Amino acid sequence: MSRVEIDLDPVSHLTTDAIGQPGQRVFYLQGRQNERVVTLLIEKVQIQSLAMGLDDFLKEINERYPGLPEALDDYDEKRMRILPPVDPVFRVGEIGLGYDADRDLVCLIAREILSGDMKPDDASVARFWVTRSQMRALTHWGMDVASHGRPICPQCGEPMDPEGHFCPKKNGHKH
Repeated sequence: MSRVEIDLDPVSHLTTDAIGQPGQRVFYLQGRQNERVVTLLIEKVQIQSLAMGLDDFLKEINERYPGLPEALDDYDEKRMRILPPVDPVFRVGEIGLGYDADRDLVCLIAREILSGDMKPDDASVARFWVTRSQMRALTHWGMDVASHGRPICPQCGEPMDPEGHFCPKKNGHKH
């Protein structure tokens, strides 16, 4: 696959979501710019890390630029669901953040995961330019999406499979 470079500047909507049953879900990052839809594959842990990192990043922006209006975190759950087409352009390997103070826009940069003999310059990249409020909503929604998976075992802290859970703390016993 050849290198793809995508710039949605600005996006009308940015979200993340999961499709499938807990334990078998596939996670996506999707940006929309009017009728243009760009969907990427992303890992659950990347969504969680992004949400935590965004919170810190937005706090840093507020400290550096104290005159900015507060970013809102309101969102409508129905609007946060991904929309068809769910045809991912690439699988995300790295995520970066930037901020343009003149435009008061945050840039989420997603780079394709390197595979085989790919060189870093061969990796596709997508840039999503969004408001701080869109990012704040993504932070809260992303944590919601990531937490709706399998229940966590109180003993070992690992996700429990519906078919049964091998808990190392109980030497594999179910009781």
